Amino acid sequence: MSVWDDIEESTGEAANLKLRAKFMRAIRAEIAARGLQQSEAAAQLELAQPRVSELLSGKMSRFQLDALVGIGAKLGIRALVQQGAKHS
Repeated sequence: MSVWDDIEESTGEAANLKLRAKFMRAIRAEIAARGLQQSEAAAQLELAQPRVSELLSGKMSRFQLDALVGIGAKLGIRALVQQGAKHS
């Protein structure tokens, strides 16, 4: 169980929050690893600089999962989906 499970009533919403958080961390880490300034990241990701600022500030509520998947793809970040029994 995670903090997302505690604050969200549905497991679907909790899963969405977990995935968005993971994508945001991965995107921020990749931007940092490349040494990109916000303006450079904005150009590469085809986003407005204020949008990159929101991303780097961790404003998760401002991003839907599909948007983060698209942003991540531009940086070479891919998702891995696993099927299996739920672990407690």
